[in-house]
Amino acid sequence: MLVKIYPENPNLREIQKVVEVLRNGGIVIYPTDTVYGIGCDINNAKAVDRVARFKQVKIEKAAFSFICHDLGNISEYCKPIPNSVFKIMRKNLPGPFTFILKSNNQVPKIFRNKKKTVGIRVPDNDIVREIVQLLGNPIMSTSLREDDDILEYITDPELIHEKYCNQVDLVIDGGPGHVEASTIVDCTGPTPEIIRQGLGDLVI
Repeated sequence: MLVKIYPENPNLREIQKVVEVLRNGGIVIYPTDTVYGIGCDINNAKAVDRVARFKQVKIEKAAFSFICHDLGNISEYCKPIPNSVFKIMRKNLPGPFTFILKSNNQVPKIFRNKKKTVGIRVPDNDIVREIVQLLGNPIMSTSLREDDDILEYITDPELIHEKYCNQVDLVIDGGPGHVEASTIVDCTGPTPEIIRQGLGDLVI
């Protein structure tokens, strides 16, 4: 299924269609403020496993992150955030960043790793944030980008649908995507450290 949603004013009826698919254990390809992502409801272990198989990775070794609606969502899944880190996050979110934080026991068991960390995203994209808000909890996210992909397959939602329609339940056409992924900031040490420079320039 290919669903067109306009990022400037997401249609609630179309958002509800996506949320229904997620609640039923579906996996969805959606726009962010960087590359298109693929994900599912974080509370549906079977759907998480499907995404892992799609990406051909083991869940415990995968770099999956959570897309949250806003900063209020974030504290539910991580240990108390130092004020200095929270200020940086507030300056840069919503935006093209993934913040690695120390996770707490609210993170579903399937995501718990030896590092006890969780990646958090609040994209500057109203489509995916409206989906998360209506769903009532974060969605798991991983980049659709593959190193051997033709560029158009990364950025053009119609071509994405053509290529992946048999592997996912729904593709959102939210307009052209970017080719560059998010900047990853590790906030688990004494000071935040950029471990991958992507689309965003971090404001300290």
